[in-house]
Amino acid sequence: MRLDAASAPLVAAAPAAAPSRRRKSPHPWLVPGVVAGALAPLVSIALRAARGELGADPIAQALNELGLVALILLTASLTCTPAKSLFGWTWPIRLRRILGLLAAFYATLHVLTYAVLDQGLDLSAIVDDVVKRKFILAGAATFVMLVPLALTSTNAAVRRLGFARWKRLHRLAYLAGVVGALHFIWRVKKDLREPAVYAVVIGALLLARLATQIPARLGRGRVAD
Repeated sequence: MRLDAASAPLVAAAPAAAPSRRRKSPHPWLVPGVVAGALAPLVSIALRAARGELGADPIAQALNELGLVALILLTASLTCTPAKSLFGWTWPIRLRRILGLLAAFYATLHVLTYAVLDQGLDLSAIVDDVVKRKFILAGAATFVMLVPLALTSTNAAVRRLGFARWKRLHRLAYLAGVVGALHFIWRVKKDLREPAVYAVVIGALLLARLATQIPARLGRGRVAD
């Protein structure tokens, strides 16, 4: 309790207050733990590739696993804002950026595996694939959307673009998730249960996001009126 000058003679002098320290972030292990866990599949793929344990078609197996991890991480990044809005949790927001960057990282590896190892950097064959095979077109569109999101994930990019423009741009993440799930569905063709799960989850996250945004916008509109 703070003492005023009149009461000071009645008590022993209090020691000088220690300088305030910067508050430590809760769960400092959270981001490093997520990064380590997210890189585990890549280590597994590399080790199995070195041992010749990726099956009869190792390139296709690596391609599929890298793409799946990219979609998982992208889906995880999309849960962060709804989790805060619906449940009041703040810690997921600290993970949103790193999850998005990890998703873009795996998507880049996925694309490089396809372009370099599968197609041998044959540009005409890649273009032909994109034009003729709709699942590759969807995958390419997802990657194209993820690139600007990754490049503008820094605080400097937020300042340069302005928060409103940056926020509008980063809504592409939901569209990237939808198109990425579509890429998975069209790629699998037969057993659609697994890709359908991702499509339903991403759709639910998009609806949750809209459910929290629309009332807020209506409220702002009433205030403006």
